Amino acid sequence: MISVKNLAKEYLVDETATKALRGISFDIDEGEFVAVMGPSGSGKSTLLHILSFLDRPTVGSYTFLGKSIQDLSDQELAHIRNQEMGFIFQAFNLLSRSSVYQNVEIPLLYSDLPVRERRPRILSAVASVGLSEKLGTEAGRLSGGQKQRVAIARALVNEPAIVFADEPTGNLDSESGGEVMEIFEKLHNQGRTIVLVTHETYTSEFARRLIRLKDGLIEVDEPIVKRHRHLNGEKLFK
Repeated sequence: MISVKNLAKEYLVDETATKALRGISFDIDEGEFVAVMGPSGSGKSTLLHILSFLDRPTVGSYTFLGKSIQDLSDQELAHIRNQEMGFIFQAFNLLSRSSVYQNVEIPLLYSDLPVRERRPRILSAVASVGLSEKLGTEAGRLSGGQKQRVAIARALVNEPAIVFADEPTGNLDSESGGEVMEIFEKLHNQGRTIVLVTHETYTSEFARRLIRLKDGLIEVDEPIVKRHRHLNGEKLFK
């Protein structure tokens, strides 16, 4: 699904070059659940932006579903991003005065899906995160965990090929974060491809593969064999 070769990204800040990525290579296959970790400044946010078409590399190649992003215009990338990618953010990015239904509908407003097919898709996405009873509730009235579940439903409504999650539990307590990660685990078990950026070890342990960055380079790329669902010695889930 994803193939990255010798990827590098350099920014100019006050005429000084800053190297965010220094030539990294890896592949991600369909159905993988990958956690990307690393300290602040390691390049993980830059990598996520490039993988999700929000930025372009300075050098190197990136192929997504067999298409090289170097060969595509910004408009073509935007179309693929809307049709094939789902996004989940730390800050939820919901419209607080709009209902759950309206928030989940937003990606479909920019899609080619016929209007008559939108409602079944929305109902299915909301049901998949256990919030069917909240369809008409304003997003601003929800708890943090519920808001993130709405954001997950919104990310799924276009039935994307891949889901990118940027610190999805960063604004949640451990219980709500655990509930959100159990949804990600369920999605992975259903065959979804997920790339998760996180600084939390317990969150990363839900993934099946870890890519750890340091100073713009890959320090570790290995399978996650054991996932201990504990935080501060206490079991999070039954």
